Amino acid sequence: MGTWKEAYRGMSSDNIKGLILALSSSLFIGASFIVKKKGLKRAGVSGIRAGVGGYSYLYEPLWWVGMITMIVGEIANFAAYAFAPAILVTPLGALSIIISAVLAHIILREKLHIFGVLGCVLCVVGSITIVLHAPQERPIESVTEVWDLATEPAFVLYAILVLIAVMILVYHYIPLYGQTHIMCYIGVCSLVGSLSVMSVKAIGIALKLTLSGTNQLVYPQTWAFTSIVLLCVITQMNYLNKALDTFNTAVVSPIYYVMFTSLTILASVIMFKDWDRQDPTQIITELCGFVTILSGTFLLHKTKDMVDGPIPLSVRSPKHMEDVEDGMDHESIPLTLRRQDTSSMRSS
Repeated sequence: MGTWKEAYRGMSSDNIKGLILALSSSLFIGASFIVKKKGLKRAGVSGIRAGVGGYSYLYEPLWWVGMITMIVGEIANFAAYAFAPAILVTPLGALSIIISAVLAHIILREKLHIFGVLGCVLCVVGSITIVLHAPQERPIESVTEVWDLATEPAFVLYAILVLIAVMILVYHYIPLYGQTHIMCYIGVCSLVGSLSVMSVKAIGIALKLTLSGTNQLVYPQTWAFTSIVLLCVITQMNYLNKALDTFNTAVVSPIYYVMFTSLTILASVIMFKDWDRQDPTQIITELCGFVTILSGTFLLHKTKDMVDGPIPLSVRSPKHMEDVEDGMDHESIPLTLRRQDTSSMRSS
């Protein structure tokens, strides 16, 4: 019993504020996916689609409504990082998966296969597992302390690897596979996002300390982190628009969430050394949560094109279409007649 009390002793009033802000953020962001997709569809009718490099969506009011909704969600998310550790706030984005999937089914008529629903559940379960065993946030007294953590060799190496991976995706893989492989666009968003969250965390700490009476705006590190956030957010929004315009929203949202969460937690572990303050049992449990999330991603990715019920004409095989044109739809022939027909063909 004492173990449970010790585990949840860190749920202070600040952590509760961060929790509420994170949940509100997921609500707004989940809804923004749907509103933005509606705007992208409208813009694609009268102009060049975002998925092929167009920017006609900038003239679509509905897209801006979705953008404003996402900004509100991001502001709430930004505030949450000022009160709670990143490893606690980030996984709570799982709620946006459920919201976007349900709204996509109702508003956009995008069907989610039963295994896709199971994938969403696995993502949520894995996220809850990570949250329940997340380490406590380390106390930080100045934004310069965050800068020192960000400039340590381990995190500098991570940032360099992220930038190299983004360049390879943008200049090599996206031109070749961007329209057919969802991981190209989502990969860029997630990799860049992991760096932006670390910078957002730094800015949140700076503002929190400033409001508490210790001015952090005089430090150049605060403005350096701000510049990084702006650059990363612009990049994320650009490639997220391309992903939403090209692929099913009910698939984009969960995969983006899983990759973004995984890379953000990895970045947080490297930069803030979260696992240094945990025992092996807690770390293994968190890794099991990661495996559960990845299992959900696999189901979502593999079942995104599956449908329930009869096979639509648009996805039937050419051979089947030839049989239909000849008046021989074998799916509509009773099994006994098919056996008789086969037997007669063999005897002849």
